[in-house]
Amino acid sequence: MYDEQSLSHTKWDCKYHVIWKPKYRKKSIFGALLKYLGEIFRELAKQKECTVIEGHLMPDHVHIVLSIPPKYSVAQRVGFITGKSAIQSGRNFQGRKKNFVGQNFWARGYCVFTVGKDEDAVRASIQHQEKEAKRIDPLN
Repeated sequence: MYDEQSLSHTKWDCKYHVIWKPKYRKKSIFGALLKYLGEIFRELAKQKECTVIEGHLMPDHVHIVLSIPPKYSVAQRVGFITGKSAIQSGRNFQGRKKNFVGQNFWARGYCVFTVGKDEDAVRASIQHQEKEAKRIDPLN
C-alpha cells in the first residue's frame, strides 16, 4: 500500500493520477499504437526517474498513475512523456522522419490528482475504465 522510497535525506511516496487526451479528442489510440504507447510511456518515465504504477489507454484519452520523486515537478515529467511519445509515435506510425512542425498528437492540457490513501480505489478505477465506457455508451 505505502511504497516509501528514499533519496539521500528524504523518505517519500508521491503518486499522481494523470489524464490527458489526443488533440481534438480524436479517437486515435487503437491497434498497434495502443500497445506501443504503453511500452513507450514506461520507458520514458524510467528515463526520468519515474515509475508507471498503473495505466490504461482508451481510444480518446489516457489514464496513468505515476510515481514521481519530490525533487521534480509533475509538469516537467508529464511534458517530457507526452512530447517524446508524440515524436516517437509520429515517426513509427505516421511515417514522419522529422519532428512535428505545427502539428501535435496530444492536446496541450492535462488533468492531475494526487493519490493518497485511496490508491487502491484509483487503481481499480483505472482498470475498469473500458468496462465503464461500454456500459455508458453501448455503441462503443
